[in-house]
Amino acid sequence: MSITDLILIAILISDLLFAISIVFFERKNPAAVWAWLLVLFFLPVVGFVLYAFLGQNYHKKKMFRIKQDADEALRNLIEQQKSELKTHEIPALNHLSSVFRRMILMLIQDSGSMLTTNNQIKAYTDGSEKFADLIAAIKEARDHVHLEYYIWRDDGLSHELRDLLTERALAGVEVRVLCDGLGCARLPRNFFDGLKSAGGKIAFFFPSRIRFLNLRSNFRNHRKIAVIDGKTAFVGGFNIGDEYLGKVKKWGYWRDAAVRIKGDAALACQLRFFFDWNYAAKEEQQGYQHRYFPDIASSDGAAVQIVSGGPDTYWNPVKEAYLKMINSATETVYLQTPYFIPDDSVRDALRIAALSGLDVRIMIPNRPDHPFVYWAGLSFVGQLLESGVRAYTYENGFLHAKTIVIDDIAASVGSANWDVRSFGLNFETNAVVYDQTVARSLKQSFEKDLEVCTELTSQRYAERPSTVKAKESISRLFSALL
Repeated sequence: MSITDLILIAILISDLLFAISIVFFERKNPAAVWAWLLVLFFLPVVGFVLYAFLGQNYHKKKMFRIKQDADEALRNLIEQQKSELKTHEIPALNHLSSVFRRMILMLIQDSGSMLTTNNQIKAYTDGSEKFADLIAAIKEARDHVHLEYYIWRDDGLSHELRDLLTERALAGVEVRVLCDGLGCARLPRNFFDGLKSAGGKIAFFFPSRIRFLNLRSNFRNHRKIAVIDGKTAFVGGFNIGDEYLGKVKKWGYWRDAAVRIKGDAALACQLRFFFDWNYAAKEEQQGYQHRYFPDIASSDGAAVQIVSGGPDTYWNPVKEAYLKMINSATETVYLQTPYFIPDDSVRDALRIAALSGLDVRIMIPNRPDHPFVYWAGLSFVGQLLESGVRAYTYENGFLHAKTIVIDDIAASVGSANWDVRSFGLNFETNAVVYDQTVARSLKQSFEKDLEVCTELTSQRYAERPSTVKAKESISRLFSALL
């Protein structure tokens, strides 16, 4: 028996063990179960490789037990707020209908997403403005700077930000940077050496033991959070790199979204950072001292919930927030996403909203950065056109924003895409804002984007080339795995 035969037998045995694990232990969605079984048995070598990178859920409960225990600390802080919501004792919400009050209560009970009502919000759609304000805030930091980003590139913006953090650390400011082990896998090993020498702390979420090879493609920390002095926070879709400033020719202008929060919602972002840091940096645990959670003067402002989800939660609050927003709408639903692979519940919600006479619009990019995801997403968008959903492809560079705006009343901005990965396999954080000024601003940005979009009408979709139809059909087969 040759070595090749032995390797093939080992792969077939591994595939059988994978299949047993999928069926009996992992409790995946039935569609995903059948998709994995078909790949493992009919394309055994390809299935083995794909499952090794994308399918490993078998240690999920063990991996996140510590994380769940930490999250439980939040539960004691929200019982009073749940009572106040049920008895209508929050004056700042008087302008909201009972539908949105129920949404707020749902997110509190589902994920411990505390409601804060004294926030000053600035929305961003351009990377240059967002990073200019982030850099300015870091320069003004007096106590600490906490950054949590999925990707750091080895380029101009990353160097500028790293060098600034090093300066602040030398000045006595506490600096902690949490990176994702996969998103930052291509960073040079010495990238943060200067910052660490200055006293800064660096941690990696699920780092790889082998250079440039990370087999854990699931369970990535996809969040983008910055917290300065516990009073100012940034949440959104921008990572750290020149492409997010529109400086990479391949992508052109980079259209994204983020918000700056000044108010008590910044403390919720801080708490999220603490949970993630203490899970990843087990030898550098961070205590919950008052300096990290300063008292913030009460003032009139926007109502905000910081909503986080991931494989450490049984239900996914991010997806449920999206669903509840769609179901709460009475006039308009405008959403933007670079990746659109919705499950049945999300597709049905959008379809029913459109059939009910609501103005439902979806905007996606016109160029793929992940081809299989792009072509699968196009097939789902095309299917929704039949129910009256209007769809647009963004032509002015690359659209990376993850937003939804409802009725000029509520909006969500964050890191979560509208796909199965963000709905269960990655750690995500969104800011849900209940404020007419913010919602109208984001809606106006959507409408301005329409000027550089092409509408994907039913006729245009039907006339797409056969090659595109073939790509869609093949990609859609793998959509449950993407």
